[in-house]
Amino acid sequence: METLTGLQMRNFTVFSEANLEFAPGLNVIVGTNGTGKTHVLKLAYSILAVTFKAQNGVRKPTATQLQTDIAQKLLRVFKPDHLGRLVRRSTRGRQSAEVECRFHPAIHDTSFTFNTASEKEVKVAKTPSAWIDKRPVYLPTRELLTIYPGFVSLYENSAIPFEETWRDTCSLLGFPLARGPREKTIKKLLVPLEEAIGGKVELKEPQGFYLNQDGVRTEMHLVAEGLRKLATIVRLIATGQLIDNGYLLWDEPESNLNPKIVKVVAKTILELCKVGIQVFVATHSLFLMRELDILLRGEFKDVKSRFFGLHPSDKGVTIQQGDTVDDIGSIDSLDEELMQSDRYRESVEVEA
Repeated sequence: METLTGLQMRNFTVFSEANLEFAPGLNVIVGTNGTGKTHVLKLAYSILAVTFKAQNGVRKPTATQLQTDIAQKLLRVFKPDHLGRLVRRSTRGRQSAEVECRFHPAIHDTSFTFNTASEKEVKVAKTPSAWIDKRPVYLPTRELLTIYPGFVSLYENSAIPFEETWRDTCSLLGFPLARGPREKTIKKLLVPLEEAIGGKVELKEPQGFYLNQDGVRTEMHLVAEGLRKLATIVRLIATGQLIDNGYLLWDEPESNLNPKIVKVVAKTILELCKVGIQVFVATHSLFLMRELDILLRGEFKDVKSRFFGLHPSDKGVTIQQGDTVDDIGSIDSLDEELMQSDRYRESVEVEA
């Protein structure tokens, strides 16, 4: 099965040296704000999107093509003033960034470099001999259902300051509902999600998305933001975009969700892993981490997982990684939540 097995970076944004080794199932990236969680997701997504077969047709990969395509995707996803702004500056003078993306099978391996003076091109060091077959899907922290109507056309015909992950995901939301052999798997995944949001997600062109609750349609703008995020996953599953053995990169899935729904999200993430999706999650939620850990020790113990702890230092962000939460070191934001729980318990005991 095709999987992304590793991502190596040198002097890329906040990372001086980093080598992430991914699991074929769930990958959880944990760290405080500013430690580069989203940067890891965006870098992996940019390479996956550029090397996805469906967008390249019958052409074979070439270094000439990739040196422009990778640079353009990085510019549109990260939105720096120029490409060289993505290079970590540790000293004066010209600095270079190096990125290597490893796959199974290795025919998809890709690596490239660029420096602080780079504008719109990278130098490709390793060219894949074949495009990847699996589609990547990126979910940002903001929900996208309410901006869907007309957004793709606006993005492609206007200079607007939104990252291209929004455009890419909005284009997938417009796909028709899936039919055929996949329906049984889709229905199994949708049942708990539709129960959590209280209805079904419907698209009515050109108005946009609605939440249908027993025949009563509510405009998606009037639905709580947390439920709209969950509804986005519902739509992508219903259209088959998250069923066909792809990649899901989800930035802070717990954002704006109450703990009850976070539990549904955690289980859905692992259900997607079971049907062949390789999932990458960036989070600083102790609740989500614990819920995933509980499920991985029980119902989903067969799902292969990796955890990555991002730690700031004077020499850039370092990464501790392993197969369990216990392998990633101490994360300040998680420690603060634990200490608050202890303080709360102590204050209650004093009052009693």
